[in-house]
Amino acid sequence: MTTIIKEGGKTIVKTGERVDTLNATQFEREMEAALEKGVDLELDCTDLQYISSSGLRVIQETMRIVTRKLNGQIKVTHVSPSIFKIFHMTGFTRIITIEK
Repeated sequence: MTTIIKEGGKTIVKTGERVDTLNATQFEREMEAALEKGVDLELDCTDLQYISSSGLRVIQETMRIVTRKLNGQIKVTHVSPSIFKIFHMTGFTRIITIEK
């Protein structure tokens, strides 16, 4: 389950434990709702244990909207070593700010 928190000038999106094919559509809707609250996003992955290519696609599309259309910023925080490895292997570490 995703939680959206408005904090100062940014919106924090806390992921659930999994973002995969089964819930990627819901995650995409939640990310769209987060964009309505502000254009500076922090994706807090404290609880994230698994992410599939479907979840990566949602993050990539959200990044494009935030940075190109809305002229905002997005970063991914509190990433576990195993999730960081997935972001690194897929090239996300070169296109988005990711903090362990």
